[in-house]
Amino acid sequence: MSSSITENDAPNPGAMSAHGESALDLLSQLAHGGWGAEFSRFIEHLPAGVVVHYGDGRVAHANALAAALLGLTKDELLSASAHDGRWDFVNCEGFQMPEQQYPALQSLALRTDLRDLVVGVRAPSGTLLKWLICNTLLTTNNEGAPVMVCVSFTDCTELKTTQNALRESEERLRLILLGTNDAPWDWDLTSNQIYYSERWWTMIGRLPGELPPDPELWSRLLHPDDRSATDRAYRNALKDGSTYEVEFRLQHKDGHYVPVLSRGFVLRDVHGKAVRVSGTNSDLTERKKSEERIHQLAYFDQLTSLPNRRQLVEHFQSVLSRSARTGQLGAILFLDVDNFKDLNDTLGHDVGDAMLCQFGERLRHALRETDHLARFGGDEFVVLLQDLGTVPFDAAGEIEGIAAKLLAAAGKKFFLPGVEYLVTTSIGVAIFGPDANQADVLLKQADLAMYSAKAAGRGMLRFFDPAMQRAVEERSALEARLRDAIGGKQFTLYCQPQFDADLTLTGGEMLLRWQHPERGLVGPGDFIPLAETSGLIMPIGAWVLEEACRRVAAWRDDPILGRLCYSVNISAQQLHHPDFVQQTLAALQGADLPPGRICLELTESLLAQNVEDVIGKMHTLRHHGVCFSIDDFGTGYSSLNYLRRLPLYALKIDQSFVQDEQSEAIVEVIIALGKKLDLHVIAEGVETQAQLDGLAGKGCQAYQGYLLGKPMPLAAFHDKYRGR
Repeated sequence: MSSSITENDAPNPGAMSAHGESALDLLSQLAHGGWGAEFSRFIEHLPAGVVVHYGDGRVAHANALAAALLGLTKDELLSASAHDGRWDFVNCEGFQMPEQQYPALQSLALRTDLRDLVVGVRAPSGTLLKWLICNTLLTTNNEGAPVMVCVSFTDCTELKTTQNALRESEERLRLILLGTNDAPWDWDLTSNQIYYSERWWTMIGRLPGELPPDPELWSRLLHPDDRSATDRAYRNALKDGSTYEVEFRLQHKDGHYVPVLSRGFVLRDVHGKAVRVSGTNSDLTERKKSEERIHQLAYFDQLTSLPNRRQLVEHFQSVLSRSARTGQLGAILFLDVDNFKDLNDTLGHDVGDAMLCQFGERLRHALRETDHLARFGGDEFVVLLQDLGTVPFDAAGEIEGIAAKLLAAAGKKFFLPGVEYLVTTSIGVAIFGPDANQADVLLKQADLAMYSAKAAGRGMLRFFDPAMQRAVEERSALEARLRDAIGGKQFTLYCQPQFDADLTLTGGEMLLRWQHPERGLVGPGDFIPLAETSGLIMPIGAWVLEEACRRVAAWRDDPILGRLCYSVNISAQQLHHPDFVQQTLAALQGADLPPGRICLELTESLLAQNVEDVIGKMHTLRHHGVCFSIDDFGTGYSSLNYLRRLPLYALKIDQSFVQDEQSEAIVEVIIALGKKLDLHVIAEGVETQAQLDGLAGKGCQAYQGYLLGKPMPLAAFHDKYRGR
């Protein structure tokens, strides 16, 4: 009824109907039976409360449901008025009305229908219910004033609660998707309609609907290489799966491909047939970039961008496995830049880094595409060669050819910031065959061969020989024994006498010996080089100096031995140590040794580095009575300017000049230089009378050698030369 009578065709109270009845007569019939009884029965069956009001607000008619919803009996309702104020209505769902005003009065006041109003009704229990109300003006008078209004209302509390819950759920889902930056999509398989969210389009640089939004759009944008795996994943999911997850790439509007992770859920009907697929697409661009950065950091050198040690070792293992299957020979080349430390120390690490970058680039261009180049660390690079055939001789020839290219490339001038620089490179090679299975062993062999190349003169190639390995093992065993010797008191001092031209004893040189438990007495030439390279020279050198001071101090009361000066050899590591001066003075003071009784012997090579530091230390110790001499003079490099500034006491002519008749001119020059600089000159290695006579004839002042006296234990030296 309320939907069939509108404001335009509602009868006026005084107007005549088609049956000659006025609207007032119709209302009377509605209220007093007759045709109105049919209307009453009709509205009683409606699932909504219906109340018809006169224009003054009085109730003209109502059904039982309306009375029940309003909490009244039907008689109470029929005698009520919209102005009674007995109903507690509140604003709800955006509908604004005067507080507690019955909604029917709104239509009467505004003279208009009101549709789909949701108002709050306070139930007797205090619960706020929600009603959906529609007001329809049934009739108006000649002045247009409403004469009758029909109000229908239903309890929509549960519906609104459900709607609000749904709205909150949708909002929650929207915020979650915004937070995850995922792109939802939905595919109705029954209608073959697909929905792509706005984020889905944004992910590929498109506006929503810019391309035909059909199910085949994915396929058109899919990277060709991903098509097979993606189709297979979808088919498997539609066939018998409930969820799926697959990665692929979709083409962006600008042409590049966006990496995507697609996850979906397959909805099935009661028969198990797939009817709907819904899911999200996640942009993997940043994750892929992060993975690439992590991979780059893990497997590539950050300075040269070459593969690093970790990648090399992993690749090496796969090459060894392949060699075992194919029988092909391979090789590992260990390359080291000669004297790279000097470049870093003199020109700085920035220049050194620039040189390493150029070095790596040159090596890369000199190799074949199948060769693997890596920076092993520092100035060390490694080249891995494979498929060198099955004949070792032929493989060695091919390796030599590749190495020659590498040496030539590395030997060209480097144009570094502010300087042009030339370097040489030493290369060690270890060849491996099908039976090799340990990459670390082969790397050690190539490294050992590289050091052999350096020892042979640098800038060359050396192949690993098993003899090298034996030497390394012997060296390792010797180093272990040497460490035991330091704590086991296996060292002892010998002394070799020194004489003047009249063959009068003037001093002695303290010499270290190792009383090896198995090999017996071992000379310094067999273990001092190892001690220097292993770092053991520091504790050994400290012991020698302290023991020499202690033993010389014990001879202080001897009329002969107590007035002599005894020389002690000092290593480079000792001299360049920051605490060398303090350690030396502590040894002298600890033994209560008088000044001038100890002379420290230095080799010329010690003056090649940090000269100013060395000169300062020498002057400090000279001030405390310590003497200095240059040992093996003439075999190294000495600047005359530095010799003039050094607080030296003596020069020792190296025995190679003393024992070589062709070196007489050199001996004469050294003796003359010593006299010119007011230095004591000692010749060592004097073994024959002819050598002694020749040196004496040239004006040499002192002598040391087997002809005059061999090194002997300190006790024997004391017994032989002490004052009687």
